[in-house]
Amino acid sequence: MVQCPSESVPLRRNGFTFKQFFVAHDRCEMKVGTDSILLGAWTDVSDINGKILDIGSGSGLLALMLAQRTTDSVRIDAVELDDNAAPQAAENFSQSPWASRMQLHHCALQSFAAQTASRYDLIVTNPPYYQAGFECRNESRGTARYTSELSHQTLLKHAHALASDKGKMAVVLPCDISVDFIQLAARKGWFLLQHMEVAEFANRAPHRALMLFGLEPVSPQSDRLVIRDESNAYSDDFRQLTKAFYLFF
Repeated sequence: MVQCPSESVPLRRNGFTFKQFFVAHDRCEMKVGTDSILLGAWTDVSDINGKILDIGSGSGLLALMLAQRTTDSVRIDAVELDDNAAPQAAENFSQSPWASRMQLHHCALQSFAAQTASRYDLIVTNPPYYQAGFECRNESRGTARYTSELSHQTLLKHAHALASDKGKMAVVLPCDISVDFIQLAARKGWFLLQHMEVAEFANRAPHRALMLFGLEPVSPQSDRLVIRDESNAYSDDFRQLTKAFYLFF
């Protein structure tokens, strides 16, 4: 197994408290956000009995959400390159109710794929999507946001190699970028199964796409989620989707 270098750092109470776990994110450039929360709540895990892989885990949020939603037989690996985010995700795992079935691997996806023999029934990722050239305040934030360290081509290639025979992959991206991603995914052997567009309000264009891919071509199911209603309160659909996690739902 690819092991994660570890270090002992006190857990700071700077993060986000969910119903069943806490995510510290003070050392992560990308904080807990709605994109990952939606992906973690929406992704179908009804037939997952083996292993899950979280690529670019950050604080470990996606992995923790999926641990909550799956049985004790499911093992979860998470890969994170950043030197600050990786130990923080490992701490978050160790403090959770599912520590015994979660493992953080502090390395690049390319290195992990070259060393592991594991195959995964579900791969999840909230991947970088900015091209190099966008201004970023520091190198760590750039790694999390830019595709220069992990291009979509590289992500799709290694995800395909790491998938089990019936493997699936769940991804969240901006809607405009998701169009090209779906086409690229098909060329890499990933076919769209489910697609949900996310809009902040009903009268606004969707800004995010939640996508579930499989290894066989099918007619994809499409849906739309509106986060807030006319009064600016969270919509019933959003509450229903995330009520297992948010404290105030």
